[in-house]
Amino acid sequence: MSEAKIVIAGGGLAGVEAANQAAKAGIGVRLYEMRPGTTSPAHSTGDLGELVCSNSLKSDSLENASGILKEEMRRLGSLVIEVADRTRVPAGKALAVDRVKFAEYITERIEANPLIELVREEFTEIPGHLARPHIIATGPLTSEALSERIRKMSDGPDLYFYDAISPIVEAESIDYSKVFRASRYEDGETEEGDYLNCPLDSEGYYRLVEELGNAEKIETRDFEKGIYFESCLPVEVIVERGVDTLRFGPAKPVGLKDPRTGKTPFAVIQLRAENPEGTMFNIVGFQTKLRYPEQRRIFRMIPGLENAEFMRYGSVHRNTYINSPALLRPTLQTKTDPMLFFAGQIVGVEGYAESAAMGIIAGINAARLVSGKEPAVPPRETAMGSLLGYITDAGIKKFQPMNINFGLFPALPGKVRKAERKGAVAERALFAIGGFAHAQESELSQSRARFTSVSQS
Repeated sequence: MSEAKIVIAGGGLAGVEAANQAAKAGIGVRLYEMRPGTTSPAHSTGDLGELVCSNSLKSDSLENASGILKEEMRRLGSLVIEVADRTRVPAGKALAVDRVKFAEYITERIEANPLIELVREEFTEIPGHLARPHIIATGPLTSEALSERIRKMSDGPDLYFYDAISPIVEAESIDYSKVFRASRYEDGETEEGDYLNCPLDSEGYYRLVEELGNAEKIETRDFEKGIYFESCLPVEVIVERGVDTLRFGPAKPVGLKDPRTGKTPFAVIQLRAENPEGTMFNIVGFQTKLRYPEQRRIFRMIPGLENAEFMRYGSVHRNTYINSPALLRPTLQTKTDPMLFFAGQIVGVEGYAESAAMGIIAGINAARLVSGKEPAVPPRETAMGSLLGYITDAGIKKFQPMNINFGLFPALPGKVRKAERKGAVAERALFAIGGFAHAQESELSQSRARFTSVSQS
């Protein structure tokens, strides 16, 4: 076993990716995983990389942003995607896996790697003065002991319990003939209005409320109970309190007049831009535990959203994540200590592939640091670069976790036909990641040679 030059906390998808990347560079790693000695409310085994929710890593098609991300990961030698490909099960265009074989195979690969020391202990303390890179990849169920240490380190309320999100729709899929742009008179935003407003008459409103009340919902697991607050209740809980409760809450029409009628609608559902480019809008106040098919069906009843394409579905669940725009550099190093990295879902990305991708970047950069090289960031045109750009964007006023989606990619230059845009984004991303991967592989060869020479001497 080589001397550990990098310490990683967490044996989930991000942690094993980070360990694998460092080992590929010939650098010794100490990987901490608290299971099976200390369990979490979600896990059921001691295997590394255990998938606790769905067995799907989402679309594998390059027509989907998630597919682009996974192809980029393949080109960077992702352990998670390699194992997923080996253990995949039929799921159409999605990359779904036999979750038992998936976790067992990842565990075998990590345990068999002579450069990785697997320590089955809970990692609870971040040293004050780090002499070697540390990567915190403990995920959304980070233990309370480590969570408290991170709170103190961040010197502020930078560790949040993420309890609710609303769905996000693609801007181009909105029917603008049925909505109007305006802000409430008390909001004090720009004159032209910062919101898109979907007006409902009484018939449309009560029909929506009825469907919300009868919709199929995801059952809450024990470790997710009681985690949401009165200020952000799931929309279906709101309507359970009375048929008019919603229009005195998230759907209140107060201060809004439809310029086409000059009147205040019976109810208004607002859409708020999710990014400066206005390519994504979230449905304000509509955090939900409805099943995804129900979200598609019911939210498409909202005027203007009849053909909505959902870039992220709503959810309510326990999650722990740091305020990455305030704390992290795009290299995933903290702004206060270049030896300390965060990776995985704790940095504010949603999804298996997204979490693993952040582990790849943290592992690459920790290895580069040990090798005396400057950390590197994938080009902004890539899915990885787009995710890193989002989670470290200091301009975000209220940071919330995000899956990879086309709204995060930079705009294409010039005019591109709508039907060709996704393909063009994919082509540009894969060309850019190819250059990044080639540069990493060239430097990896140098690093492996260097550490082999040192170990032999």
